[in-house]
Amino acid sequence: MTSERLVVALLCLGQVTAQLSILSIHEGVDLEEKLLRLLLRLRVEQSFDTLVIYGEECAFHSMLRHSLGPTELVSSGSTESDWNFSSSTLILSCGASAEREGNYRTLMKLQMRRRLLYLTEDNQPEEVCHNYSLKEQYNIAMVKADFVQSGSIYTCRCFQELNFEELDLFDHKPIFVEQFRNMRGATIKTLADQLAPRSMSYHDEKTGEEKMVGYVANLINSFAQKVNATLDFRSVRKDGEKTESVFKDIVRWVKEDRLDLGTTMVSSLQVLNLDSFSYPYLLTSYCLMVPIPARLPYNQIYAVIVDPLVLCIILVLFYLLSALLIYSQQLSWRGLTLANILLNDKSLRGLLGQSFPFPRDPRRNMKLVFFILCFASLMITTMYESYLQSFFTRPPPEPSIRTFQDIANSRHKLAISRFEMNVLSARKSSNIHLIRRNRICVLEDHEDFVLLRNSFNDSYVYTVSEDRWSTYQEQQRMFAQPLFYYSLDLCFNRFLFFHIPLRPHLPYRHLFEEHMQRQQEFGLVKFWKSRSFFDMVRLGVTPMRDSSLPPYINPSILVNDISWILKLYGAAMGISCCCFILELWFWRRRRKPHNAILQH
Repeated sequence: MTSERLVVALLCLGQVTAQLSILSIHEGVDLEEKLLRLLLRLRVEQSFDTLVIYGEECAFHSMLRHSLGPTELVSSGSTESDWNFSSSTLILSCGASAEREGNYRTLMKLQMRRRLLYLTEDNQPEEVCHNYSLKEQYNIAMVKADFVQSGSIYTCRCFQELNFEELDLFDHKPIFVEQFRNMRGATIKTLADQLAPRSMSYHDEKTGEEKMVGYVANLINSFAQKVNATLDFRSVRKDGEKTESVFKDIVRWVKEDRLDLGTTMVSSLQVLNLDSFSYPYLLTSYCLMVPIPARLPYNQIYAVIVDPLVLCIILVLFYLLSALLIYSQQLSWRGLTLANILLNDKSLRGLLGQSFPFPRDPRRNMKLVFFILCFASLMITTMYESYLQSFFTRPPPEPSIRTFQDIANSRHKLAISRFEMNVLSARKSSNIHLIRRNRICVLEDHEDFVLLRNSFNDSYVYTVSEDRWSTYQEQQRMFAQPLFYYSLDLCFNRFLFFHIPLRPHLPYRHLFEEHMQRQQEFGLVKFWKSRSFFDMVRLGVTPMRDSSLPPYINPSILVNDISWILKLYGAAMGISCCCFILELWFWRRRRKPHNAILQH
């Protein structure tokens, strides 16, 4: 009897065990089915083509048989190499602490990816969302171990009192939302670099608030309005901290996560990677701002109109005509001497358009030579008279600077800030190496350089970007005459990108870059740049006055204007007198022996 009861008990125990195993299998199948539905729903909301599973084996590993896409298993919690997969990635974590990514590059690339957590421990959604928010990761959803019975999905929400929201698998609400499209008045920490015209801060007397304006500041202002955020301009400088220029401080504070956005721009010459910088905001050139060449003084016009090649041709023509005149007089070369060729009176006066002795009965060949001489004198005198009249009416400009080597031969020096000098010197391909050091004036403080450039001191040429030059060009329209021009022949970089400094782990980086590109697309950046000069005038940064000097008009030609011509004339007369004296002296010496012979 006892043995029969024992057999019955064992049979009952076996049936109970079998029923429990069947229930566990059904429960596992139901969990797998619900997780599959959840993943398919996430794919409908936003497609993904890659799965990454962090942690030890859990319910997510059963999804591998359904071929949802390429899958990477990271059981250790961290990848060993940089992430090189598609950006459309869904991250699955087997637990709240399964993801312990230590690879910086992979962490940057996967920061804004969607994450689905399977919680087997007794973790509260509020605590999990808080821990992930500390890592700047906000697209978090999680399910608990009772997902089969409850069907509840917990998704993190920021900018609200309760940092998560409970949804059902069959709800029509999206699980993942773009939370930073409405920041509900949250602050964005930024500072303006005060470099006109891109960002200039001022105190609004009507509202009593700190505001900023400029084509970079307007981008930040419009973005804050779009995402319903508040700009915080409070200084983040620590007590006793050494400061450099405002620009350098802003870039450093952004990299140290003390600022969210920097209201400034950094050139591509200074950017090694885009971890702390945005997509390029502006494409411009970086060239020299060169003074417009001044008009030549009157006393230099005579030298300008004499071209060396033309002068050589005139001298050759003079020698040929002198030789032909000597030959045509006697039809022989007996009178051909060096003195008669170099100092031929008829040929010289003829080319200068003056009268000269003409034989009474000249031969035909002599008439032809005289005809050529008169025609040449007519052409030469007419040409130079036209040159003088036109140049005295409006003198030509001085030679312009067309190459970097021309700076060494001009009266101008290159003015540049120490910061820009260091950046250009670090690049071996820069044209700064073509300029001699003694022709470069380096200013240690960038603000001093800007003040010197704003003064329009024409003793220097200045480095300037094309967007900054547009305000100088607009300002010079008020001048009686422009002082500078933007030389595309003297460029350090014709295609220079400018970036906005961004905090490395900024969670709304993609929204900011999207907003930035839309402003470019609709032409707002171009409009802001066109209004830059008027904003500078309104804030008192640029005065509305004519910085050019009134043109100096000579009422008449002064003696000083032809002084070197008179000196040249006096020197020529002195040489002529010396030649005449030497000729008399030689004539007397030759005549004395002749008289002595006659007396004997």
